[in-house]
Order: sequence, then structure tokens, then C-alpha cells
Amino acid sequence: MKNNVSRWLFLAFMLTGAAALSGCWDIKDINHRSLPIVMGVKETAGTYQVLLLIPDASPSQTNVKIISQTGSTINEILDQIDKNMENKVDLLHLKVILFERSVAEKGLSQSIESFMRSRDISNKTLTAISEGALEPLFEKLKSSSSNGGMEIYDFFEKNAGWSPEVVQTRIWEVFRSMNSFTRDVVIPTIKPGHTTTIESTGAAMIKNGKMVGVIDSEETLLYNLFKGAGTQGKIEVMHRATVKIVADRLTRSSVMREGSAMMIGRLHLKVTVLETVGDPTVAEIKKEIDEQLSTRLQAMLRTAQSKEADILGLGQLYRDKLSRENLRQWRSKYYPFMKIEFKVHVIVQDGGLLKIKS
Repeated sequence: MKNNVSRWLFLAFMLTGAAALSGCWDIKDINHRSLPIVMGVKETAGTYQVLLLIPDASPSQTNVKIISQTGSTINEILDQIDKNMENKVDLLHLKVILFERSVAEKGLSQSIESFMRSRDISNKTLTAISEGALEPLFEKLKSSSSNGGMEIYDFFEKNAGWSPEVVQTRIWEVFRSMNSFTRDVVIPTIKPGHTTTIESTGAAMIKNGKMVGVIDSEETLLYNLFKGAGTQGKIEVMHRATVKIVADRLTRSSVMREGSAMMIGRLHLKVTVLETVGDPTVAEIKKEIDEQLSTRLQAMLRTAQSKEADILGLGQLYRDKLSRENLRQWRSKYYPFMKIEFKVHVIVQDGGLLKIKS
């Protein structure tokens, strides 16, 4: 009897182990997986083309190669690439997705929704838009690579080459904006550099998944400041000085007056003076910073309002002040006519070795 019980227990144990192992039949060893760093998406005459920048490691060095395929949908293309590759293509480690500008102008909704549904790509993957054709940019990334193709990721990485003039926008942020009445996004725009691998050209305004305009690098810095991601940035004060931001804090309040939206914003900056032109006083430097940043913000907002693209997400401030039906009309009814009062308060924390008049 005891032998029969032992036999049944042993059989149950073996079956349980077999069941647990059956879910791992398709697991690929790391040596049999290709891990693309960058994906490029372009469209020509209704046909998509996908480019992948993939590290190609050998015992002595790590190079990169470019894989390209065309098809009617992105998923079809990725299936074709996976079928023809000697290794399994693993997109979960993808760092950046590059869209050609023509694709962004036509609309990113189909691509972004496909990425979010498939879950083959992390929703934290960074997005960017190429000002020109993708091929020259990929060739530049390949020829300049000394780090397995990670240069473009380092360009956007805050612990590496990122600067406050560069926007960071991830897939989930674009997807969220496509389904929001009151919030749009910007996506960084880049091109091959002349003496560097990549050159930043500013950012594209994305409304309902479609590119409707651009902002330049100076406006991008202000955008990052407004979104709370702009510390350690430089502001060139036109006539008086160059200062470096060491801390920033933004306060905002919103009101509805006679059916019109109004926002009051205050940007508090602590700066260090790096260089002066002539012999300006602290008061003169503060005044110029206030005037310059306020003028830039007003110019950026006028452009965004003309496109009905709420890139700063100002509509979020009115979600408790407007009904859902009115929020649906936020971009067309309220946002274009919104009045904004914006002031910059500056504290000159340190003049370094410079002697500045108080």
C-alpha cells in the first residue's frame, strides 16, 4: 500500500514539474536574440518601411547593422523581419522609435495604437521625429557608433548627453494625448549632425496624434521649464549676461471669467551668472530674464493656440471648472482665446568670481 502511495506521489510530482516547464518551450537564450536599439518608421505611397538598428556583437568588438523591410502594416513588417532573421527579434529592449516627418504630419495614431496593443514594445520607449529622410540618419548612427548603437539613447538620457533644450516624450504620453480633450504633447525633432552624430532642431507639436507645428530649441527649453524638467539649463540673456539655472519652481492658478479662461503663472528661478556683457546690475539682469522668458512663452503659446494644440496641458487646470461637454470643446472654444499672465521671479544666487552691482 505504501509503495502505491509513493508511486502516485512521485507521478503527481513529475506531472506538476512537466506542467510548470511547458510554459517555457519558446524561451530563447540571450545569444539567440537580436535586441534592436532604434526603430525607424517611414511611409511611401501607402506602404510602410521599418528600419532597425541592431548591435552585432563579436568576441573582439560590437558593431551595428541596419535591417530594413517594407509592408502594408508595421506588425506585418516586424513578422517578416523576425521570420528572416537568424535570431529572435526582441523589441522589449528598444530604446527609441524614430518617425519620419511625413509620417508625423499624416498622423501617428495607427502606429502608436499598434505599439500599445501588441505590448511587444515597452510603453516607456522614447519617441523622436526625423526632419529629413531616415536613411541618412541611420547611416550616420551606424558609421558613428562606438557603443553598440546606444549613442541616440545617450542623447536623450538624463544621466548622459541630455540637455534642457531636448524634450523627452515616451509612447504612453503620445497615446494619452490622443485620448485626451485637454492635453497634447511635443516630440523632439532631430537630424544628422555635421560634426556630431545627432543635431537637435526643436520639437514638433502633436495634436490628436498629428504633427501640426514646431517649436525651436529656445522654446523647448522654456517648455521643459514649464513642465518642471528644466533645471541646469543655460539662458542667453541677449544684452547683459549669460546665466545658468540651478533651481526652478512653477506656480499656476486658473480662473473662469465671463466664460473665458485665464491663467496666472509665476516661474521662480535661482540662477548663477556665468558671464556678463558690460557692467550690468543684478536688477538689470533680473529684468532681462523676465522679459526674455515672458516674451518667448507668449510667442510659443500664440503659435500653439493658433494650431489649437494644448502642448502645456493647460486644459488640465479647468477639469473641475468645466463640464465634460465643455471640456470636449476646450481646444476650439476656450483654449485659442485663453489669456495668460506670466511673470518670472529671479534670485541671483551666486555671481561666481564676477563682481556684480546690486
